[in-house]
Amino acid sequence: MNLLKLALLGLAAATTAAAAAPTRPNLVIFLTDDHSLRDSTVYGAHDVKTPNMDRVARAGLTLDRAFVASPSCAPSRAALLTGLVPARNGAEANHSKPRAELKKLPAYLKELGYEVVSFGKVSHYQHTGDYGFDHFAHDKFHEDIAVSAAIQWLRARRTAKPLCLFVGTNWPHVPWPATGEGYEPDKIEVPANHVDTPRTRTARATYYAAVGRMDKELGDVFDAAREVLGPETFFLTTSDHGAQWPFGKWSCYDGGIRTPMIAVWPGRTRPGTRTSAMVSWIDILPTLVEVAGGPAPAGIDGRSFAPVLRGETQTHRDRIFTTHSADGRFNIYPIRSVRTTDWKYIRNLHPEYYYSTHVDLVQAATGPGYFASWRDKARTDPAAAAVVQRYHERPAEELYDLRTDPLELRNLAADPAQATRLAELRAEVSAWMKANGDEGRTFGEPRLLTDPKRAEPPQPAGKAKKKQ
Repeated sequence: MNLLKLALLGLAAATTAAAAAPTRPNLVIFLTDDHSLRDSTVYGAHDVKTPNMDRVARAGLTLDRAFVASPSCAPSRAALLTGLVPARNGAEANHSKPRAELKKLPAYLKELGYEVVSFGKVSHYQHTGDYGFDHFAHDKFHEDIAVSAAIQWLRARRTAKPLCLFVGTNWPHVPWPATGEGYEPDKIEVPANHVDTPRTRTARATYYAAVGRMDKELGDVFDAAREVLGPETFFLTTSDHGAQWPFGKWSCYDGGIRTPMIAVWPGRTRPGTRTSAMVSWIDILPTLVEVAGGPAPAGIDGRSFAPVLRGETQTHRDRIFTTHSADGRFNIYPIRSVRTTDWKYIRNLHPEYYYSTHVDLVQAATGPGYFASWRDKARTDPAAAAVVQRYHERPAEELYDLRTDPLELRNLAADPAQATRLAELRAEVSAWMKANGDEGRTFGEPRLLTDPKRAEPPQPAGKAKKKQ
């Protein structure tokens, strides 16, 4: 065989190999911070406007029943990046990290040939360096340059490797903007599970301004991704949990655990469609791996919902289990829950604890705020007093019919007609905790309902009084 034939055979073999090699789609994931599902026009909001979310939804699939694994920042993001529930990855309390030896999302994608990059709040702030990203930047608190820096980096990138780019905005996490930026407090509808005061309305206007900033950044990243990486880019946007309002973040009510999620997968997701399939943040890792062309990993808690994105099924999970443990000295209140399509069971592991968060304690430390106005109104208004009491004092068990009570206002745990359902869901949570090695730990020293100083803000570090 002469040299020409050998060369032609070699060229043919190379061409065949290149044709057989999988084409890896570019992946862009935009994470928002403390954004409640109900505060999005694509999910029915009227007071706040999210035109870029609407635009992304018109291009892809809106998931109506997406949930986080935990309603506080570090556990939620650790669950996403490990595919494991908090008790199994080790990040149970806020500000904690998953175990170092665990395989994390960047490692799975790197094995498929991806460059994996993070800008902004993707993990819990400066935990980013522990996750194995090829490059990361601007992961400090409210380092709001992160989004524009990500776009600038993307435009300057010069490599043919497939890319997985995470961009995390800090909006609408507090501190909210100083003004409502066009939102008028008098025209805002206060949620039925909140207390209507002028301070509440003003605060809600500034929260909506923060949502607007998030929405603009979402649009900027979506447009840049399609412009630079091409119209076939896979795009996913979602939030780590609900907003920093009572009965939202740090709770297992839907206001804390139900999250907006929209996926655009050109050629796979049908534009402008919706699904009621129940998915969890632990499912994002295997889904991204499958979208990237790899096998969904075994040995993790997450399950790929790529078939849902492709329109092959309208179901995924029939149960969502969620855990909350603590957030420093502000919130030490372990909660477990299970949610079906129509029902929610919540177990407050220590009902003798006094429920508190940054919402009431930080405002108490820094001056009058909207929660202070709730307490003021509660002195003379029985309805306001009931809301404040419900926030701080919680029963051992809660049961809600979400079909008729989406805000979870009527606890049916003591209803004899629901005794069988209560027992079944109680047993499910117990079995799930046992299976996952969830010991229901208390992280830190809780505030007790019997403590007369329970409503006082925590003292700054180094200022604590010596024990007598």
